[in-house]
Amino acid sequence: MAEDNSAGPVPGQPLSGIRVIDLTRIVSGPFCTMLLGDLGAEVIKIEPPAGDPIRAQSVGTLRGYFASCNRNKLSVVLDLYEQEDLARLKALVRTADVLVENFRTGVMARMGLGSDVLAALNPALIHCSINGFGSTGPDAERPAFDFIAQAMSGFMSVTGTPDQPMRAGPPIADLVAGLYGALATVSAVLHRVRTGEGQRVETSLTTSLMSLLSYHAASYLNAGVIPERLGNEHFVVAPYGLFSSADGFLAIAPSNEPTLRRFLAAIGLEAILEEPDFSSNERRKAHRAALNRRVEDCLRTRSSAEWIGLLTAAGVPAGEVRSLDSVFADPQNVAQHMVLDTSEAGAPVRTIGFPMKLHGTPCRLRSGAPSLGVDSDAFLSALDQRATDN
Repeated sequence: MAEDNSAGPVPGQPLSGIRVIDLTRIVSGPFCTMLLGDLGAEVIKIEPPAGDPIRAQSVGTLRGYFASCNRNKLSVVLDLYEQEDLARLKALVRTADVLVENFRTGVMARMGLGSDVLAALNPALIHCSINGFGSTGPDAERPAFDFIAQAMSGFMSVTGTPDQPMRAGPPIADLVAGLYGALATVSAVLHRVRTGEGQRVETSLTTSLMSLLSYHAASYLNAGVIPERLGNEHFVVAPYGLFSSADGFLAIAPSNEPTLRRFLAAIGLEAILEEPDFSSNERRKAHRAALNRRVEDCLRTRSSAEWIGLLTAAGVPAGEVRSLDSVFADPQNVAQHMVLDTSEAGAPVRTIGFPMKLHGTPCRLRSGAPSLGVDSDAFLSALDQRATDN
């Protein structure tokens, strides 16, 4: 997909005409504002003189790290510890629809940009705050990163093997908080269209991951059960999980009795249900290890591709564990346009495509990740001229 080479608004996109001041850095906030930019908003990324810290990490094997959450943005450098630049930012706030920041709780107020100041500057402003733990409570000002949120949210306690908790590979706390931030912002924009009212919206890395605990949380909250870590198993049904084939690993999810019967018939093990140890789901869970050995002995006789064909034909959810080279070459993902050829600071780079498919008003790649401060002169000159005229 070619770039339009402009991070400005595009008529017809859902957020066209919405101006976003982006005071974020690292991952959670930039991911949030990138989503808003993908939907057509004008995103003005305000960076300190040294730039977003991940610019320095986006080299070598991490090439594209900065680009992965900063397309469709302008870059303007302001030193908010300098009064002149702070005044420029305040002037910009008066022209904006949304301000997004992911500072630790209390930092914005200490900078002279607390919610009361922002609301006084622009009563219709939507102020989106993404932080580690939320803005109230004893941990409100505690520092946090994705890894810390995975540990403290309970997410890591149900992820991994019985003897070792594990974090998720991608920075899931950052990314989910960014998603919630974008959803809250869009909801607040809709509310403002109806009422004219601005507001502050907030999410945190920790509470965002807590919201994904799903049936694990339900089991505890309603029955007092602390879930065990089961690796790739499922605590509700068996068999279910990751199994070896002749040439790889298969994820197989027969989540109800009819699907289970189709699965066992497809691999030639349907008769196992007549055995006392495997005659009900509760008995199968109690004898999970023995059952898994029997299933895996069958699956090891054929390749993953052969089993995927048979199980898909039988209506059994199954998939091979793929490395990223297979993922991005897969015809299904190619058909979904899940790779974008874009740029970072003017150099070619590839990034993940748009997961949101709006068929009437699609997301668009207007520009790659900008060079640090590339828009400062033009943008700030216009802002200063406006101040002079007023």
